Amino acid sequence: MNTNTSSFKKLLVIGLGDVARRALPLLGAGWDVVATQRQRHDVAGVSCLSLDLDAPEAAAFGVLPDDVDAVLYTAPPPNDGVVDTRMVAVLAHWLSHGGAPKHVVYISTTGVYGDCGGAWLDEQAALNPESGRAVRRVDAERQLRDFVVKTGATLTILRAPGIYALERLPTDRLRRGVPVLNEAEDGFSNHIHADDLAMMCVAALNRPHGVSVYNACDDVPMKVGEWFTHLALMANLPVPARVSRAELERTVPPLQWSFMRESRRLLNANIKRDLDVSLRYPSALDFLEAHRGLI
Repeated sequence: MNTNTSSFKKLLVIGLGDVARRALPLLGAGWDVVATQRQRHDVAGVSCLSLDLDAPEAAAFGVLPDDVDAVLYTAPPPNDGVVDTRMVAVLAHWLSHGGAPKHVVYISTTGVYGDCGGAWLDEQAALNPESGRAVRRVDAERQLRDFVVKTGATLTILRAPGIYALERLPTDRLRRGVPVLNEAEDGFSNHIHADDLAMMCVAALNRPHGVSVYNACDDVPMKVGEWFTHLALMANLPVPARVSRAELERTVPPLQWSFMRESRRLLNANIKRDLDVSLRYPSALDFLEAHRGLI
């Protein structure tokens, strides 16, 4: 990855979750970091602000600094509705009070493409969100595009698939014996390690340019059943049973089914070329092999 220092001076992180925390040590010198949290907790090297993104009163957003150069926005939309009301509130504050950032990096989701029957997709593929959470992500992307037109800011959207790390593997699902689709009906999933996504965030912060959208995924899409089978074997857990599509839909909760029913294979050549990123884990299987005995 290119590590040239950005010209930015102040970075605002909205949503100081796992990926954002992994990104902080990669920023390098020259960054003054401010972050919002629903409940404020001290984080070394970060000025933390308490902000509830669901606060009904507009005055609550007055805590946002007005001298920000760049924003890393990792907060998810709310859990219902068709609009990301959290994004509405943040952008409305900047538009009405000033202080809009010069550059925004937003972590979206590859769910915006919907079910594509296993087809290969680049970032030009049509958006067809089929779940409520994906609909709200499409709305957030639209809001940000409108915002940068009004303010002249630059925008990078990182569409992330399933994020994993040693601390966030779906081993509990294996312990509960949740089945997967039979091989004939199984679909493709895409992955990205949390460290690689954090690295992509920093690369995007360092290379502002117009409005850019990237598939922030690894190199190797995998069948869902293949991923869980490999994980089970590595974790010394029971390999999940294979069932029909109709049976699996009856077995798992609707939210989980909405993840499992969609199949697509994502191309990531553009982010590797434009942001000069080099993946630590080109495949989730590379990660499993590297952590043999630790899972």
